[in-house]
Amino acid sequence: MHRIKIINGNIITPYRLLERGTIIIEDGIISCVTREEVPVQEAVVIDAEGHYVAPGFIDIHTHGGGGFDFMDATVEAYLGAAETHARYGTTSIVPTTLTSTNEGLRQSFEAFRKSKTLNKQGAELIGIHLEGPYFSLEQKGAQDPRYIRVPIREEYEKIFEWSDDIIRWSAAPEIEGVLEFGRYARKKGVLMSIGHSDATGEKVAEAFENGFSHITHLYSAMSGVKRINALRVSGVIESAFLTDEMTVEIIADGIHIPADLLHLVYKIKGPSRTVLITDSMRGAGMGEGPSILGSLKDGMEVFVEDGVAKLPDRKAFAGSVATADRLVRTMVKSAGVPLIDAIRMISITPAKVIGIDDRKGSLAQGKDADIVIFDSDIDIKTTIIKGKTVYEKK
Repeated sequence: MHRIKIINGNIITPYRLLERGTIIIEDGIISCVTREEVPVQEAVVIDAEGHYVAPGFIDIHTHGGGGFDFMDATVEAYLGAAETHARYGTTSIVPTTLTSTNEGLRQSFEAFRKSKTLNKQGAELIGIHLEGPYFSLEQKGAQDPRYIRVPIREEYEKIFEWSDDIIRWSAAPEIEGVLEFGRYARKKGVLMSIGHSDATGEKVAEAFENGFSHITHLYSAMSGVKRINALRVSGVIESAFLTDEMTVEIIADGIHIPADLLHLVYKIKGPSRTVLITDSMRGAGMGEGPSILGSLKDGMEVFVEDGVAKLPDRKAFAGSVATADRLVRTMVKSAGVPLIDAIRMISITPAKVIGIDDRKGSLAQGKDADIVIFDSDIDIKTTIIKGKTVYEKK
């Protein structure tokens, strides 16, 4: 039996901090989490040196990183992006597609399927998130308008036939046919999320009743309060706050959403209903300069500067280049959120949202040994996935 013993760590559980605690891992599974010293024979010892020890970060919305995009539809892209994010503390990811041709989707599905078994050094590939193509053109953001369309049952049935790995789908509920599509997808166990939507609050309430339980990147590419025939009506943003059971995700890079609004989301929705996501494109983990949003052969030229990707005319953001450590750092250092709560929002909360909290998301006996060690600046020292150290800062 392969054993690992982590000592001298300030262990973060969902609700408390165990100072100078100990974690025992046996064959990739956590067998003990305690404040006490535990004698273990023939164990590899990892000294956390007083740093924080937390559950591995779970990113349920990312398009890539390290120069790779999942729409490249290659094994190299999936493995490269997964390895990049592991260096920043992410142990599980839900690769996300962009609005595209169906052939582009099918090729990406196939690359995901092949990559799952080959992925030895990167964040675990949990399942696929389809972002689009059933969106509002008024709220398209950086999604390619050439491929935005209304759902046709024959089409989405075919997409589901192509892959058993789809676990999440974002769509705009006000679009004709989307509620029927959402009911169909929910029966297949897919998390339905409202995104790139210009819906009114009334339509959001109807969508929630039809299985849409999550909000894709709150504040980004969605309606707020607006006037219709001189009367004010609520939008997706207000409805997300009003519906207590609705979970939300936020791009906490400090740029897409300012610190005061990050704190507002935290204050209203709380750490058990708020998920931190990178929504990162291929520029994550890279330097500033030109980049491509989407696939190399069919993507959009963008420019990375000031910590974000922008459209060439600089009039709008084109995507995030955040990594998970930056999200936590922003929430703690800028938005004033307690560290334990920030960690909840990138570990146990996303695990619950996508239904993997039985094995991931917290440091508890019987769960996968997905663990990250970092200092007070959220600088990642070690990333462990299922008991294997995949990154160690030199």
